[in-house]
Amino acid sequence: MPLQPPALYVAASSHGFGHATRLASVLAQIRALAPELRLVVASAAPRWLIESYLPGPVELRSLALDPGVVQPDSLRIDRAATGLALEAWWRELPDLAAREAAAARAAGAGLVLADIPASAVEIARLAGLPCWMLGNFDWDFIYRAWGGAFVDHADRIAALQAGAERLYRPPLHTPMPAFGRVVDIGLTGGDPRWSAAEARTRWGLRAPRERTALITFGGLGAAALPYARAADFPDWQFVTWDRDAPRLPNLVRVDDPRWRPVDLMPVAGRLIGKPGYSTFAEALRQDLPIVTLPRPGFAEAEILVEGLRDHGWHQLVEPAALMGGDWSFLQAEPVPPRLPPAAARLDREGSRQVAQAVVARLRQPDPDG
Repeated sequence: MPLQPPALYVAASSHGFGHATRLASVLAQIRALAPELRLVVASAAPRWLIESYLPGPVELRSLALDPGVVQPDSLRIDRAATGLALEAWWRELPDLAAREAAAARAAGAGLVLADIPASAVEIARLAGLPCWMLGNFDWDFIYRAWGGAFVDHADRIAALQAGAERLYRPPLHTPMPAFGRVVDIGLTGGDPRWSAAEARTRWGLRAPRERTALITFGGLGAAALPYARAADFPDWQFVTWDRDAPRLPNLVRVDDPRWRPVDLMPVAGRLIGKPGYSTFAEALRQDLPIVTLPRPGFAEAEILVEGLRDHGWHQLVEPAALMGGDWSFLQAEPVPPRLPPAAARLDREGSRQVAQAVVARLRQPDPDG
């Protein structure tokens, strides 16, 4: 009788929702391949977010594994507060890593899968486990671009990351030189769980697809977005996950946590949002045009936008225009990818590719197996 596969300890960066949703899309594939596998997830993301991707039970350890970037909303950053948070994190890291290593051992974990907190490598080392990481950028890259005292933080993070056994790197990525072994994969993300007809009925969507726009700015939101401008486009319908958005005749507020942005992509003609890997990846997987804007202070934003210009239908708008109420971009057509069709289309099976590798490793725990 074959042995039951061990548990998987999963570590998500605490910054925003994108890292947790990318991991959850992989975990959903793992559960489909190995439903008996025990999943222990360390994340600051809310349970409803993880469960919106991952059916069935999950053991959630609610904690922050890294400081990420301190932000008042999705478009602004606070470098001073981030620096203080990093200093506190380094002081707390030995105790944090020891506690989580003990939890991983107690769960019978055979592998640590992380996106992409550097603390996960130390947790894995103390637990005597290999660490696989997943991400299109790392915090080394983000902090190093800020210069000054942040370079020391970047150096220390890079030194930790060098201990990872491998990195799974999806498209739209930064160089990530700290990792010794890099495995390039396809786009990650979830798949819509309902048909377009079911989505239209559930949310009362009557506008044609080309005049239906999704508005999503991730877990941190965009408090200054002038939703009132939607009234100037009465033949459009807009869909938002912002629970503080006003009630307008043509603005639908999604208040059911089971319905993710990807679930409504089949009924939309555009997605309006900040540069963010998980949002971009899911929209690209659904061939949905993306309206986006620069994200000052985030070094990976330029790489994401350039990748979008190569691989997806898109429109680029300035934050001052969008936040100032100039939504004239809705009257223009999205721009096609710069690359020819064959080169523009990216592999879309990244979540499945990582899941297959994880399940194979846990069932045959030989690094070369």
